[in-house]
Amino acid sequence: MLPQGLIVSCQALPDEPLHSSFIMSKMALAAYEGGAVGIRANSKADIIEIKKEVDLPVIGIVKRDYAHSDVFITATSKEIDELIESNCEVIALDATKQTRPKESLSELVSYIRNKAPNVEIMADISTLEEAKNADELGFDYVGTTLRGYTSYTKGHILYENNYQFLKDVLAHVNAKVIAEGNVITPEMFKDVTDLGVHCTVVGGAITRPKEITKRFINAFDK
Repeated sequence: MLPQGLIVSCQALPDEPLHSSFIMSKMALAAYEGGAVGIRANSKADIIEIKKEVDLPVIGIVKRDYAHSDVFITATSKEIDELIESNCEVIALDATKQTRPKESLSELVSYIRNKAPNVEIMADISTLEEAKNADELGFDYVGTTLRGYTSYTKGHILYENNYQFLKDVLAHVNAKVIAEGNVITPEMFKDVTDLGVHCTVVGGAITRPKEITKRFINAFDK
C-alpha cells in the first residue's frame, strides 16, 4: 500500500526541455530528499531509472495516443505489460467513460489482477460516477487526476466550491482516495490532507520549471 503523504509526479513529455529518464531520476531523488513518500512516473524507461535512484513506491503510467480514442493514460494491455516489466508498485490508468482504443476498463483490471496480482491499481477519474464505477471494479485507489481534463468536465478544478467534488468522492467510495490535479500550493496540500485523502500527487507545481516560470511571468500580463 502507498504510504500516506506527498507523492511527487516526475514527468516530462518529448516536447518538454527536461524530457530524459536520467533527469527524471534526479528529479525523483530531489523529491525523495525533500520528503516525498512516493513518485508518479510516465514510461517503463523513466521508472527503471527512477528505481535505481530512490527506494520509493512508484505509481506508473504510460502515456500513448491512439487514433479514435480520447484515452491516453495506460490505455491498453500493451502499456500494462510495459509497466509490469518496470516493477512499479502501482499501475494507474484512465478510468473515465471516454472512448477507449481496445480493451474495456473491466478487462484491463482483470488483466492486471491475473498477470501481476501483487501490483495495486489506481483509477484516474473525472466524475463521481467514474469514481463509483472504479470502486465497484475493485480499484485499490481512486484519484481525481482527470477532473477538468475530460471534455465533459472542462473548466472544473479540484479546489472549486471548497473541494466539494473531492468531498463527494471521499463520501462515496471505499477505495483509498488520492487527490491529484491542480494541487498547486502547500496550503492546498494541507487542505486536501485534512479532508481525509490517503495521499496527494503534486506534479507541475514542483517538477515543471517551465510552467512555474510562466506562472510568474503571467502575473504581469493580467
